[in-house]
Amino acid sequence: MRIYGNRQLKTLPGLETRPTSARVREAVFNIWQGAIAQSRWLDLCAGTGAMGAEALCRGASLVVGIDIKGKACSIMQQNWRQVAQPEQTFQVIRGDVVGRLKTLADQQFDRIYFDPPYASDLYNPVLDAIAHYQLLADQGELAVEYNPKHWTPQLLKPEDSFKAEEKHEGGKVKDNYDCRDVASYVSTLEICRQKVYGNTALVFYRLKGKL
Repeated sequence: MRIYGNRQLKTLPGLETRPTSARVREAVFNIWQGAIAQSRWLDLCAGTGAMGAEALCRGASLVVGIDIKGKACSIMQQNWRQVAQPEQTFQVIRGDVVGRLKTLADQQFDRIYFDPPYASDLYNPVLDAIAHYQLLADQGELAVEYNPKHWTPQLLKPEDSFKAEEKHEGGKVKDNYDCRDVASYVSTLEICRQKVYGNTALVFYRLKGKL
């Protein structure tokens, strides 16, 4: 796989991971051009780290990646070490993405990219955790890659607003929130753009009330 600057990255053989396609990767960085340099980037379900590597190549100051697969994390570490400059910092975290997000609770990120297995049940729990731990910076954006056949971004309907409000105390989601009725993230995050590329779709979020 080749990324920005014609750099060659290592990948896993077979279908162990599903890297973001070159078309979608290019689209994301075109949308976020001008916002990557010196940014703090969080890559969730990062696989072998192509998106994070591209962010490093474009000048991100910090890149953090989480993936549950040990082999993927090992290759991600190699790929990021290959492209990172001495002044850049990166961290690879192995484990369940929802559980590991708690370890980042004292940090905020300018750009977050989330690309889980399309048929997984990770979408709402991860978005809720991002909102819960306040991981998105005030002027930051979060992009989620998905297949519309498997998941659809939730929107807060008027009749659901009281449910979401009940989940919050002091601006943070309660520790015992239940996302089965309405996902908690919809009261904290708002959609700022959506894109479709064949069978792949992207939805971009920002914090509500932040331009």
